[in-house]
Amino acid sequence: MDKAAFEAMPRGRFHRIREIKDEYVDPAILEKVSLNYVKKNKVMPLKVNDGHLLVALSGARGIFTVAELERITGYPVRPVFADEGVVNDAINRFFDRLSGSAKDVMDGLGAESLDALSNTWDEPKDLIDLADEAPIIKLLNSLLFKAVKDRASDIHIEPYEKEVEVRFRIDGVLYPVLTPPKSIQEALTSRVKIMAGLDIAEKRLPQDGKIRLLVAGKDVYVRVSVIPTSYGERTVLRLLDRKAEIISLDRLGLNPGQVSTFEGLLARSSGIILVTGPTGSGKTTTLYSAINGINSTVRNIITVEDPVEYQLKGIGQVHVNPRIGLTFASGLRSILRQDPDVIMVGEIRDRETAEIAIQASLTGHLVLSTLHTNDTSSAVTRLVDMGIEPFLVASSVSGILAQRLVRVLCPACKKGYAPSDSEARLFRTPPKSLYSSGGCERCFQTGYHGRSGIFEFLVPGPDLRPLILRNQDADTIRRHALSKGLKTMMEDGLEKAALGITSLEEVLRVTREDGD
Repeated sequence: MDKAAFEAMPRGRFHRIREIKDEYVDPAILEKVSLNYVKKNKVMPLKVNDGHLLVALSGARGIFTVAELERITGYPVRPVFADEGVVNDAINRFFDRLSGSAKDVMDGLGAESLDALSNTWDEPKDLIDLADEAPIIKLLNSLLFKAVKDRASDIHIEPYEKEVEVRFRIDGVLYPVLTPPKSIQEALTSRVKIMAGLDIAEKRLPQDGKIRLLVAGKDVYVRVSVIPTSYGERTVLRLLDRKAEIISLDRLGLNPGQVSTFEGLLARSSGIILVTGPTGSGKTTTLYSAINGINSTVRNIITVEDPVEYQLKGIGQVHVNPRIGLTFASGLRSILRQDPDVIMVGEIRDRETAEIAIQASLTGHLVLSTLHTNDTSSAVTRLVDMGIEPFLVASSVSGILAQRLVRVLCPACKKGYAPSDSEARLFRTPPKSLYSSGGCERCFQTGYHGRSGIFEFLVPGPDLRPLILRNQDADTIRRHALSKGLKTMMEDGLEKAALGITSLEEVLRVTREDGD
């Protein structure tokens, strides 16, 4: 940072900065203070200019650290304020660079350590010892920290004939991160099993477990799945931030008209609202946003989930456990005795659950649930295929929302361009410009940062219910809905591409899988 930029920054007891950019920080200064110190005191040393050290403080408590920092660093301090989240983000970002990446940890596993690991695979006791070795612990901790920092939803540890590949799923797409040597495969898997409370001696059967961690100041719940493969056990860790903010409906990607319709359905005292889509399409997030928006002291809201992914204050959440007979159907039947106003069922998987949910919606309860179907019209026929009478479906279903997730273009590096003739023909009103992904440090050279939903919202009206009563097929129902103005997911995606929210390539990637 040059002198002019430094002097231009607001400083003093009552000034606040909204972000901490790379050019504001001098790594050499960070080496003078410990990670524990800055995290405990919520402070972030920045850069020295004209003999003064600029320090970002979070809250009034940071004022008391000024004198301490002057003693530690040897510089007079000029403080500015920043939100706690801004300071924590900067601490995690910059001190992670100092501590090194997962690859640096792998480089620390010398030849002697690898030989020791590779020669002791036969004895379970040795595996326990190896799983507790500092390099293996450090490697896994580094992977977990990096995954949280990079916004990864999953860590995949995949064994092959001569190597092990570690990949992160970020914004729905898998990216290679690390290729550790084959010789540490079992020790790494055993370490995961120990943390998840699994049987490290059992390698023939799939196992599921969970880990609760505090990573980079976040309370992270990790679902662990281990399955046997030809080249060893394959491990997937699903990361969930249990205290993540539940975003509102308008921030999911729904347009104002869809939000208004959805909120109107949520204001009803009965009926069933279905959210459909494949695994990983954001259905659960939509349901959480919906019930969080109607959560109040005058409503009794109970959920049945597998698993409970986010904790919601004021809402009773039941975790399904089939091993002891607590299924969606049995849980739903039980919570109906709790006098609920609103019920959320994580997923309708079978006829019994569907029947109870439908009956609950017809007897004065608002029910929200999910189905695995590709579009809105298929949800109707899926319920009928499960054995639900068409007249019950027609009278109970008040709304069906089908959705997918598209990656959002990184605002720092997206590039505009004029659409080609073939691209323009996809739009009803061709836009003057579209945007493509670039690649920068902020988005890890992917061109995308975050995800947004694209939606198809069907509200069965008086003209559509007769078709459901006559048990018409999904194509007939869909054609009728389209004739009445139903906006498809592809059309919704094209609108977002024209606005520069996502790329046309991303919209086509997601929607053409379903033949839209």
